[in-house]
Amino acid sequence: MRSHGSARLAWTSPPRPHRPSADARATPEAPLTSTDEIPAVPAPDRTTHRDAEPTHERPATQLPTLPAAVLWDMDGTLIDTEPHWMAAEVELVEAHGGTWTHADALAMVGSSMAVCAAALQDRGVALEVAEIAHALNSAVGAAVAAGIPWQPGARELVEALHRAGVPQALVTSSFAVLADPFAAAVGLFDVVVAGDRVRRPKPDPEPYLTAARQLGVEATACVAVEDSRSGIASAVASGARVVAVQTAAPIAPPAGVTRTASLADVDLDVLARVVAGETLDLRAGA
Repeated sequence: MRSHGSARLAWTSPPRPHRPSADARATPEAPLTSTDEIPAVPAPDRTTHRDAEPTHERPATQLPTLPAAVLWDMDGTLIDTEPHWMAAEVELVEAHGGTWTHADALAMVGSSMAVCAAALQDRGVALEVAEIAHALNSAVGAAVAAGIPWQPGARELVEALHRAGVPQALVTSSFAVLADPFAAAVGLFDVVVAGDRVRRPKPDPEPYLTAARQLGVEATACVAVEDSRSGIASAVASGARVVAVQTAAPIAPPAGVTRTASLADVDLDVLARVVAGETLDLRAGA
């Protein structure tokens, strides 16, 4: 449901089907004139002759390549909505005479609405799944309407990726009623895959595979950013490289997943290293 400061290097991006770049055009070599127009040079110096031995200059440093796309989870990763979800769940369960603890709420982080609704029904909420979804979405939507609660560093990284020309997708278990207004307000996401627009939500890989397909890229060339166990499982299963952000719920990501305590510690350089195959631990003291 549920600073990137400037890049330290110049960046290259792989060609993308939906954003073709102009063909590079070589500057034509100026033709030689007649020999009497060529300045005389000492015989041993052949550098101006077309048959001169090639010089062996040092090759330019290989520029890092950014991901073909970055695929973002929403709740808890980009925006701090988990407290609003938890409060809405507590209010709904207590209104039906039940009890919903903080641990119960943490267990729902990253879960689909169907999973969450079933858990709430088990605690005494006598409503249909659609009614539960409406109640929770309305409560969270009202809370977010007061202003987007960005996670530290999230907005800066989204904007840096946009400036670098990297496509971005919002891939969330939240329904479109919440995802679409957020994406519209930000205005930088090329694709939105909401929880009610897939047949198999997270932890199934379908949401991330759908986002990659709609962007016209391979999931294996993307970096997904997640904060929950089910979301990480979904992203890993899709073949994407994954950055796990420790936010509301404790996570123990599998091998090969980069870890960070905050998106404020993630920049374009980090994403280039991750998509190249590195696994980083950016947590303090790691």
